Amino acid sequence: MKDHLGRPLVAVTGIGIVTPLAWGREANWQAVQAGRSGISRIRRFPVDKLRTTIAGTVELPEEAAGGEIVSSPVRVERMAAAAVEEALAQAALGEPGAFPGPLMVGMPPVEYEWPQRFELARKAKGDGSYRAATEAATGRRDLYETFLFGGVGERLAARFGTTGAPIALTTACATGASAIQMAVEAIQRGESDAAIALGADGSVQPEAVIRFSLLSALTARNEEPEKASRPFEKTRDGFVMSEGAAALVLESLEHARRRGATVLGIVSGCGERADSFHRTRSNPDGSAIIGAMRNAIADAGLQSSDIGYVNAHGTGTPENDKMETLGMRAVFGDAPPPISSNKSMIGHTLSAAGAIEAALSLLTIRDQVLPPTINHNEPDPAITLDVVPNVARKVSGLKHVLSNSFGFGGQNVCLVVSAAP
Repeated sequence: MKDHLGRPLVAVTGIGIVTPLAWGREANWQAVQAGRSGISRIRRFPVDKLRTTIAGTVELPEEAAGGEIVSSPVRVERMAAAAVEEALAQAALGEPGAFPGPLMVGMPPVEYEWPQRFELARKAKGDGSYRAATEAATGRRDLYETFLFGGVGERLAARFGTTGAPIALTTACATGASAIQMAVEAIQRGESDAAIALGADGSVQPEAVIRFSLLSALTARNEEPEKASRPFEKTRDGFVMSEGAAALVLESLEHARRRGATVLGIVSGCGERADSFHRTRSNPDGSAIIGAMRNAIADAGLQSSDIGYVNAHGTGTPENDKMETLGMRAVFGDAPPPISSNKSMIGHTLSAAGAIEAALSLLTIRDQVLPPTINHNEPDPAITLDVVPNVARKVSGLKHVLSNSFGFGGQNVCLVVSAAP
């Protein structure tokens, strides 16, 4: 029940997933194994003036029925709640509305979006000053609470009855993995027998799309959306923005065994490494990426040769895939394990990515199936990795998976998930 450092082993007993592919864990996993793309044209807002007009969007039920489009924090909360509910149902831990542990919420930074800004401008009667907008917002508690960073966590904690103050955090594209790491460490320290770790993002809105476009981070391959995300492929030209959520119910293995829970796997290692080289680019020497991978493997008490598969960060930008290849070669040498990118199908779910990919890594071990990297038509001669091109692969004996999350601002977190002992 203890790891090589004498810490409690941390088991996963519940998984919930929402992505553009589907609502639900098993529906998502079936779609990923089939190599299906969830990328489509953006229908949520006008795109005729935008360079990129595609994304991986998750429609809420009322939006699909033609109702009003909700703001990003509302979308984050709705997807997050669905993922947590699914994970809790599988874990069967605690009474409804009374979870015996804390909540760690990985979510994006939030700010007023254009509909709210236009509303405040109208109420300010055409005065475009910051003071006028602030005065117009006075007394708007609903607006304040909706867009308050951490408000999503507060409401989810109240809904599911978690203990203590919920932790809301953002570490760019590593956010979901950071939430899992914080939950794991809380259990390892003996602060709780259980925790909920959650990553969620609903940022497909005009300003976010424009900002990523200005960074030259997004692909503009709009003609065939399902073929636009091309991690590790020679013609890759940027990532596809997406959204979704994933939740893990975590417990000490001892606690899970004692109550007779089904253990889905173990989060056996967490590694992080910061890189202050640039706001968006990685240091060309790859030191932080390499360090995060090595730290996760060492934290799990493993050797690099024990890793049988890597769930890539794999965004499809020219630089990221080159740097991840560099990291793979430094960590694993001349015989790296297979690596594939879920983002080829789901797109880049930003704050949710680390949690979604950790969840899919656990399902990879459960079913002994490596998900594919789709849209891999023209191999890049500079990327000499087995990327599981286009078709899922059945394997046997897979026990340990490394899941990589590399974020803007040099925020890098890697997780090792392992088969239950």
